Amino acid sequence: MEEENKFAGYCPATLKFLKSLEKNNNKQWFEKHKNDYKNFVLEPTRSLVNELGDFMLDIDPRFEIAPSINKTISRMYRDTRFSKDKTPYRSNFWIVFKRQKKEWSTQGCAYFFEVYKDWYHFGMGFYDAAPAIMSKFREQIDENPEEFLKAISFYSKQKTFELKGENYKRIIDNSKPKEIQDWYQKKSMYLVCERKIDKALFSRKLVSDLKKGFDMLGPVYRYLQKTISLAMTT
Repeated sequence: MEEENKFAGYCPATLKFLKSLEKNNNKQWFEKHKNDYKNFVLEPTRSLVNELGDFMLDIDPRFEIAPSINKTISRMYRDTRFSKDKTPYRSNFWIVFKRQKKEWSTQGCAYFFEVYKDWYHFGMGFYDAAPAIMSKFREQIDENPEEFLKAISFYSKQKTFELKGENYKRIIDNSKPKEIQDWYQKKSMYLVCERKIDKALFSRKLVSDLKKGFDMLGPVYRYLQKTISLAMTT
């Protein structure tokens, strides 16, 4: 990769743009500051996607890795047709690595990295898993708990990621040990590392942090892809 195309980190101007957009969320302001968006948000994000692309294909050869808006990079313009919030632009942005699928938000899991004005996070999981997928997930655990425990064996040994997602209020199976129960109760799930704005965001260290974290989550990602395949074929 040519040196000039390498990701060098975001910059304070990136966060300044997000903060200003939040205060001036209108087309006139955005059009006036479009070059700031391109220089401080879009171009470094494209560089980051390019640096991560080949690495992500090692995790899943079917990932979309094109550094383009609506492929791996979020668009800033919001679809307000079905939302009470009619502000036209997002005041955050993200990268997502996922397989191409029409219903990916409910029938697929993905890796993500997202930046807000005061914090950022990254991880892997479902946006809103279909009930059939989570039902198959629990069925897999029932049939072969050892396979699941192997996939999550890293989790108790690390402090980077936290398991999140809405739980069922009713305990589904009291007999499950805690290390399984925390996952078994989820309606949907994702693993996430949340950080306040730090020096890593403004340097190449972000690339190595993302690669290290995404690689750590690989066993769970592959387990969930197997879950999705089973759920979609039964």
